[in-house]
Amino acid sequence: MVISVSAKRGLFVAPFDELADPRTLAKLAGEAEAHGWDGFFLWDHVNYRAPTRAVADPWVALSAIAVATETLRIGPLVTPLSRRRVQKLARETVTLDLLSGGRLTLGVGLGSDRNGELEPFGEVTDPVERARLLDEGLETLTDLWGGRFEPVPLQQPRIPVWVAGRWPKRRPLRRAARWDGFFPIDLPGPEALAEFAAELRDEGAGPAGNFDLVAETPTGDDPRPWEEAGATWLLTDFGPTPRLDEIRAAVEAGPA
Repeated sequence: MVISVSAKRGLFVAPFDELADPRTLAKLAGEAEAHGWDGFFLWDHVNYRAPTRAVADPWVALSAIAVATETLRIGPLVTPLSRRRVQKLARETVTLDLLSGGRLTLGVGLGSDRNGELEPFGEVTDPVERARLLDEGLETLTDLWGGRFEPVPLQQPRIPVWVAGRWPKRRPLRRAARWDGFFPIDLPGPEALAEFAAELRDEGAGPAGNFDLVAETPTGDDPRPWEEAGATWLLTDFGPTPRLDEIRAAVEAGPA
């Protein structure tokens, strides 16, 4: 039996084209906070397939959002560790955690080779090797957060880590159970989320409140079936071609 919880509500924005200006994103985030939203998360890409042309760096944009807000949980969804230098990411995450007053969640995953941001730049394309680098990178990152680097994160025992995976693959789910949350992509519906929730419990993931189960939903979707399936976060997603007026309307409508 799945116990329904009241999920937190966030906005999930691709910082592309009309949304590629960090000042626009910071203003939107401030408005979202005023209208009762709980989180503001950005896609993390260095390039994207057509028709997208302009792409903002999510880390610089998140810094702007951090100083424009006070309560929103923020973070990148998702950062592929295989194309990052973990020591640099450790510095960035701690700095952003301090800047935001302990509001950062780090979303991680394998990334995708569909958007021209791996092979053209000499990055690892083999998914097995990217998975190995992800696991290795997470262990190194938490070691650096744990005191090898100073300052340490404001959030303790660590900055929360959400691991992404694509339906119906199970290996990312088992990886996520060792961290702080699971962000499944391309879910066909709440029933699939409930299936994942049951498997996460079998894998020993923390109970609701200590482990987050995150779902992306379209604008105006009924949150109740997702909450009944076990979601602790619901992210309103606007896809890879976001329009400023569409996002502003969702912000002003509030999370209800």
